[in-house]
Amino acid sequence: MTISVGDRIPDVTLYHMSESGPAPISTNDIFKGRKVVVFALPGAYTPTCSAKHLPGFVAKADDIKAKGVDTIACLSVNDAFVMGSWGKDQNVGDKVLMLADGSGELTKALGLELDLTTRGMGVRSDRYAMIVEDGVVKTLNQEAPGAFEVSSAEKILQAL
Repeated sequence: MTISVGDRIPDVTLYHMSESGPAPISTNDIFKGRKVVVFALPGAYTPTCSAKHLPGFVAKADDIKAKGVDTIACLSVNDAFVMGSWGKDQNVGDKVLMLADGSGELTKALGLELDLTTRGMGVRSDRYAMIVEDGVVKTLNQEAPGAFEVSSAEKILQAL
């Protein structure tokens, strides 16, 4: 079952790249008492993700944070090494928290999986963006398969 507006984000452990290597971070630590924009995508270094999705949030980070957002997070079913390298290549800096859901635990719990097995990519995350306040989903913009229309930084800015 797919998570819906009004539902609580489940507590799972994700990873991000720190100066000393991959570091665990719980979803409770990310969302509790905070307003967070999280966007997810099928994979680091993939065409739409690298050309449009992540760059849009990097470019609009100041505008999004000016709307009271504490954290902007990018989630993908990749490992922390890949997410860290991709963030460096995309000049993310401290604008976007690059989150690795390497085993797809959060993605599965949210019901937002995308099966790309026939394309050699395994099970990934669907493309979406959401606004979460104190762990509760306030907005969920899930894309149709192959689309990039409702999960952009511009659409999230409109929703804020």
